[in-house]
Amino acid sequence: MALFDLKTLLSENSYPGRGIVVGKSADGKSAMIAYFIMGRSENSRNRIFERFDGGMRTKAFDESKLSDPSLIIYNPYLSANEGKTDIITNGDQTNTIFDFINEGKTFEESLRTREYEPDCPNYTPRISGILNYADGDFTYKLSILKSANGRPEVCQRFFYEYGSEAGIGHFIHTYKCDGNPIPSFYGEPEEVALPNTAKELADLCWENLNEDNKVSLFVRQIPLDGSDATEIIINKNV
Repeated sequence: MALFDLKTLLSENSYPGRGIVVGKSADGKSAMIAYFIMGRSENSRNRIFERFDGGMRTKAFDESKLSDPSLIIYNPYLSANEGKTDIITNGDQTNTIFDFINEGKTFEESLRTREYEPDCPNYTPRISGILNYADGDFTYKLSILKSANGRPEVCQRFFYEYGSEAGIGHFIHTYKCDGNPIPSFYGEPEEVALPNTAKELADLCWENLNEDNKVSLFVRQIPLDGSDATEIIINKNV
């Protein structure tokens, strides 16, 4: 099956919501991570990404306009296992995964303790990714926790595991498209072609996200030779 074009997936969807892309650079030399957030409400749009030692957080751009921090303020990215593991998610389950990994437990075990977000009627899915580095390469997993087609009585948990392959990544996002209520993502993560550099991936994502709804983007490129990672943060609110 042909790879999906990430540019097309983003540019033709006005509201994929929050999205994670994980995979290997086209030249096979780096692991690649991208995470973006979007917003329709003033509260959701009032955010920026901010790096800190060991991770990255969301933060209110204008604290005076922050009305409900419960589902919009969290750590999307944390480094674990002495730098051998990267965790990227769309909510506070990042910390749940981090805690379980540090206790010697698994990605799957951690997410079996969580479910979709309690934001009726959307019941926004929780999407998560983890990268494990070893022997000059990496493997990665993605997950989505979602309601049963909008029925909150049941939480469906899906897990996907991948070996790395040059130029290929997987893209998962919270919403299939815009709507009221907003329909959850369904199906397997979309297999997409990846470029070589963090800047190319950042430009590809940011330039094709809906101008009205995009809020922030985080891109991390991790060279597999052990050299320093390259990171890019783009905030619409500056």
